Amino acid sequence: MVKLRLKRCGRKQAIYRIVALDVRSRREGRDLRKVGFYDPIKNQIYLNVPAILYFLEKGAQPTGTVHDISKRAGVFTELRPNQQIKFN
Repeated sequence: MVKLRLKRCGRKQAIYRIVALDVRSRREGRDLRKVGFYDPIKNQIYLNVPAILYFLEKGAQPTGTVHDISKRAGVFTELRPNQQIKFN
C-alpha cells in the first residue's frame, strides 16, 4: 500500500517533503514520487495537486498531517464529486 507522508529534510531548520512511499519502507527511505513540501518555520506549502490526486485515486492513504495540509490547501475540493475515498 502507498501512503502520502512527510519526509524530514534539514538538520536544524527542518522542512518536510510530502512524498508517496510504500508503507514497508522507512521514513527517509526511497520514495516513489515527491508531491510537495511544507516549511513550518515560514509556513509555506507547495503541493503538486495533479500528482496528489493521481495517488489518491489509485488508493494511497494520506497520514493525518498530510491530510490536514492538503485539506487546508483545498486539494479535496478538486476530487470528482461521485468519487468516494476512505481515509484511515
